[in-house]
This record gives sequence, structure tokens and C-alpha cells, in this order.
Amino acid sequence: MGPGTRTGGRESHPLARRVRHAEPPGTTEEIVDWTEERLRGWGIETDRVVTDSTKPNLVATIPGARDRTVLFNGHLDTVPYHQGQWDYDPLGERKDDRIYGRGAEDMKGPIASLLLASRAFVETETTPPVTLQFAFVPDEETGGEAGTATLLEEEAVDPDVCLVSETTSAGDRRSVTVAERGKLWLTVEAKGQAAHGSRPMLGINAIDRLDGAIEDCRRTLEDRELSLKPVLEPVIGESVEYYAPVMGEEAARAMFERPTANLGTFSGGESINSVPERAVAELDVRLTPGVDPTDVLSDMCDVLDRHERVSVREVSSTTGTYEASDSPVVTPAIEAARRVTGDRIYRRCASGGSDARLFRDAGIPSVEFGLGVGTAHATDEYTTVGTVIGNAAVYALLPYLC
Repeated sequence: MGPGTRTGGRESHPLARRVRHAEPPGTTEEIVDWTEERLRGWGIETDRVVTDSTKPNLVATIPGARDRTVLFNGHLDTVPYHQGQWDYDPLGERKDDRIYGRGAEDMKGPIASLLLASRAFVETETTPPVTLQFAFVPDEETGGEAGTATLLEEEAVDPDVCLVSETTSAGDRRSVTVAERGKLWLTVEAKGQAAHGSRPMLGINAIDRLDGAIEDCRRTLEDRELSLKPVLEPVIGESVEYYAPVMGEEAARAMFERPTANLGTFSGGESINSVPERAVAELDVRLTPGVDPTDVLSDMCDVLDRHERVSVREVSSTTGTYEASDSPVVTPAIEAARRVTGDRIYRRCASGGSDARLFRDAGIPSVEFGLGVGTAHATDEYTTVGTVIGNAAVYALLPYLC
């Protein structure tokens, strides 16, 4: 490890090629090397914070005029891709204003914007009004411990406020996310009795048993009304308005007033001519910020108690987090985005999760913001040159408003 390391037309672009090293279960060493080389070349101090040598964190610091720190956080890892389904190179290809590739929007594009913003301060010899830190982290997509969790555990960053550069906008619908839903990931297992497939009446089909239990769980969740904290009511209102154009107002409101449940995986049986004696499903339940997932788990256990030889196991859970309206980062982030874009900026709750939760849990006021085109995780994911520049402008302006 080098200095500053702690132990703990259509064209391709060489940086985009680093995407494959960020794809789970890959590594992020090469892209961290590339990023650190450029930051140091611009005269910016860097520090590596490492608990997994294949997934290092990189922190860059630009000293400011005041004793106050704004942290920008971005993750280097991506979700996987299936190359045969792409019309463009998933490891990076540019066509006119569009830059294609896995992670182009989530979040190599915002990472590029952070680098542009940091470089602008250095090349113009501008001392920022506050100290700026840029944390480039791994392990966000898989919820691992090697990334932001390591930075906080090692006390490698201690900002006054934080902006996570997740894409929070799609086209002309712009937003700053000030909250995120909680999650409850469950593994549900059913056991039956094996028999020959020609004589199913002599066995008990575990797949049928599990299917009935899952449907019962879903009905229970759909009927369960969640208690919303009064402080969140304005945020939920703007969130419903933001999501309504793509899913309808009724579905958008239900997403916050009741749990949602997605059956992510379902498996069972060994052959077509055998009655399956075991079946397993994985259920992704999402909850409005502030709702205790253990209460919902208790409800699921009560439901499954009515189903013979069906058990449930909690894989992981988090309580959704949020920023109050008087948070020191909410208004500055909204104002910076409004000044750059000229558009209305919704203050909303994210449907999924991000590293912002970890910062909020550590007592650090945090929001997410990034302009985008709405292609994150999609086949032929892309961003645009204009989006990258727009994000850089917002990130450079934010320190003057905090």
C-alpha cells in the first residue's frame, strides 16, 4: 500500500473499462488507483482506509476557509450486467452526448462530477469556503462493510454535513432525497413430504405449501396501515407527487402508507417427477421511514404460524432514516440544485436505500442528489455529458450555501 494508506461517435473510454473491477463480486482496486493518481496529480491530499484489500476506500481533502466540513460520498461498485443483452459496450462506449456502460448513472457519472468539482477548485486556485472531503467507497450495492461503514468505524471522516451523489432525478423531474425507506429481508422455508410425481396424493408438495404462505404474507402486508410520523407528512406529500407520473398517485401513496413486498427468489424441488419436500423463497419488504421492522416481522411470524411446517428467518433489516426540515443540509442542497437547473426540486423519500442511512445513523445530516436520465441498473445504462457537468456545478456550489 502506498502513502496515506490505513490498514483496516461511438468510442470507448479507458476509465469506463474499470467498471468490470467494480462489479460484485469483483474488486475496486484498479479504479481507486486511477482516481488517486489523478487527484494527487492535481495536488489534492488523499488517504486510503482499508479493511478489505480488494475494496479500498479513498478520501480526498481540500482545506477550506472555515472550520466546517462538507463531505461528498460516492460508490465505485456497480450491479452486474449481461453483455449479450446490450446494444452498447457495458464496459464503456460514447455516442454523441451519451456515455453508455454499467454504472454510467449509478454511479460512475456522479463520480466523474465529483472529480470535476474538485479539479475546478484546484485549477482556479480557489479556496473553498469550507473544507471539502470526497469519499470514494466500495461495497454499496451489496450492503457490505468494507465501504462507508469502514470510514465511519475508523473515524476517517467527521463532516458537518454530507451529500451522497446518488442519482435522484429522472429527466426533468428533479429531487433531493431527504429520507429513505427501511427494509426487512426474509427467507421463508417450507417442508413437505417427498413422493413419486405420478402419485402426488401420497406426498405433501412443499412448493404449494410455500406459495400459499407467501400469498398470505402479502395479503397481510397490503392490509397493514403504517403509522407515519408527523414530521414526514410534507416529505411524503412531495414524494407522492414525484412518483405519481410513473406509477399513478394511488400506488405512490400506498408505497408509503403500507409495506411493499417483492418475492425476489423462489426455489424448490429436484426433478419434474418428484413431489418436492423443500422450498425456499426470499422476500424483500420495504417500510416507511421510522417504522420498526421488528413489528412487521412479528406480524409475519403470526401469519406463518398458521401454516404447517413453514418457517421464517430474518436475513437483514434496517429502520428507514430521514432528515428534519431544519436539517443544515436540506435547504442548501435544494437551493444549489434549483439555481443550477432552474427547475422545481422535490424534497422526497427514496424508495430504496443508500449509504446516506449510515451517515444519518452516525448523527451526520445527509441527503442524496444527482441529476440523471432514469437508466440506473438498466440494460444500455447511460448518462449524458450535460448531466455530468450539471452535477459538477451543483456539487461545486453547495459548499457556498452550507
